[in-house]
Amino acid sequence: MTNEQRSPQVVAPAPAQPSQPHRYRWAVLAVVLAADVMDMLDATITSIAAPAIAAGLGGGPALSQWLQAAYTLPFAVLLITAGRLGDRYGRHRLFLIGTLGFTAASAVCSLATTPGWLIGGRVLQGALGALLLPQGFGILKETFEGAELGRALGFFGPVLGLCSVGGPVLGGMLVGADPLGTGWRAIFLVNLPVGLLTAAGAVRWIRRSPADPGLRMDVPGMLLTAAASAAVIFPLVQGAGYGWPWWCPGLMAAGAAGFVLFARLQPRRPSPLVLPSLLRNRGYTGGLLVVTAFYAAFSGLMLVLSLFLQGPLGLSPQGAGYAVAPLAAGIVLTAGPGQALAERSGRRAIQAGIVVTVCGLVLLAALAGPASWVTSGWRLLPATLVIGMGMGLVIPPLFDVVLVGVSEPETGSAAGVLNAVQQLANSVGVALLVTVWAACGDHGRTPGGALAGTAWAAAALLAVALLASYRLPARPAPHPRAAADH
Repeated sequence: MTNEQRSPQVVAPAPAQPSQPHRYRWAVLAVVLAADVMDMLDATITSIAAPAIAAGLGGGPALSQWLQAAYTLPFAVLLITAGRLGDRYGRHRLFLIGTLGFTAASAVCSLATTPGWLIGGRVLQGALGALLLPQGFGILKETFEGAELGRALGFFGPVLGLCSVGGPVLGGMLVGADPLGTGWRAIFLVNLPVGLLTAAGAVRWIRRSPADPGLRMDVPGMLLTAAASAAVIFPLVQGAGYGWPWWCPGLMAAGAAGFVLFARLQPRRPSPLVLPSLLRNRGYTGGLLVVTAFYAAFSGLMLVLSLFLQGPLGLSPQGAGYAVAPLAAGIVLTAGPGQALAERSGRRAIQAGIVVTVCGLVLLAALAGPASWVTSGWRLLPATLVIGMGMGLVIPPLFDVVLVGVSEPETGSAAGVLNAVQQLANSVGVALLVTVWAACGDHGRTPGGALAGTAWAAAALLAVALLASYRLPARPAPHPRAAADH
C-alpha cells in the first residue's frame, strides 16, 4: 500500500465525543438563583421597612427615597459593564467577589447609626450586586447545554417575579418579628447566612472560567452613564425639599441629553458598552420603554403603599407587609398562565397583563378616594389582588418577549442593558411617585386622596408602557427547550 493510500486514514479525525454534563449542574443553578434572590430582595425589601428606618435614624421622607435610589443607581450604572468585567477577569472569581462583598455590605448597612452611613452601605450593596448578577447568566451557559439550559433559565422569571413583591412582605415580617431586638436591621442581617452559604456553594460546585486580560473597557461610557443617571435621579428625590428651583428641571434635561449622547457615541467606541445593533433594533428599544414605564410604576407604587399603610393607617411594618401580600398572591396565581400565554401570543400576553394592572390601579383609586372608608389595609385587598394578577401576567415573560428579536451574539449585552434599565426605572419610579404622593398631600388632599392620585399617576405610566408594547415582536417567544434544541 502506498503512502498516498495510507494518508487519509492517518489524518482522519476521531469521532467527536459528546461532552459530559456538569455533575452538579442543578446545584450550580440553586447557587446562582440564591444569589439573584438575595440581590432582588434587597432591591425591594426596604420599601416596607423605610418608615421604621427613618424613624430610627432620622432623615425624613427623603431617606425613604434614597434607600432605593442609593441601591439602584450604582446597580444600573455598573450592570452594563459587569458582564464584560466577568469576561476579562473570570466569571467565577467575580461571582465570589460579588457574593462576599454584597454580604459584607449588608453587614455595613445593619450597623448604620446615621442616614449617611446607611445610604453609603446601600451604594456598596448596589455596586456589588451589579458585579454579581450578570455573572450568573454566563455561568449557567457554561454549565448547561441544549434543552437543559432552557429549562434552567425558565426558573428565573417566576422566582424573581415573586421576589419583587415578596421583598416588601418579608421586610415587614422581619421588622415586626424583631429577632434578638434587631428591629429594621434584620432585613440586612438575613443576608449574612444566605450570602456565606451561597459563596460556599460557588466554591464547591461552580467551575473556574477563563479570563481575557486583553479585553478593553469603555471607561468614558461608564462615566457618562453614571453622570446622566445621577442628573436624572437627584432632582426627583431632592427637588421637593428644595422647593423645585430652576436647576432641577435643567439637571434632568442634562441627564436626558447625556443618555442621548451616550447612544450616539457608542457606535464610535472601539469596545462599546452597548452593541450599536441593539440601538437600531426597533423591538428591543420598544422593550426598553416598556420595562422603564412598567417598573417605574411598580416600584413607586410599592413605596407609596408602604407610606400610606404605616402613616395614615398606622399599621406596623409587619401589618403593612401582610396588607400587600395579596400582590404576591396575585402574581402566584397568574405567573404560570402568563408564561404559557406569552409562548402562544407574544406581546399580547404583555398587553393583557398591563391592562389588568391598570384596572387594579383604577380600583385602588376608587377604594382609596373616600379616606373615611379606608380604615385598614385589607379594605384595599380587591385592588391589590387585581394589580398582582396583572403583574403576574407581565413580569415572568417580559424579558423573554423583549429579547425575541435579539441575535445570539447580542444576548449578553442586551440582557445586561435590560436589567440596568429596570433598576434605573426603579429609582425613577420611587422618586416620581413619592413626589406625586407628597404633592397631593401638600395641596390639601386627604391621605386616601393622595394615594388615589398616585394610583392614577402609576396608571399613566402603564399607559405609556402599553403604547410602547406595540413595538415589541408580535410573534411569541420560542419555547426554551425548542430554542435550545435548535
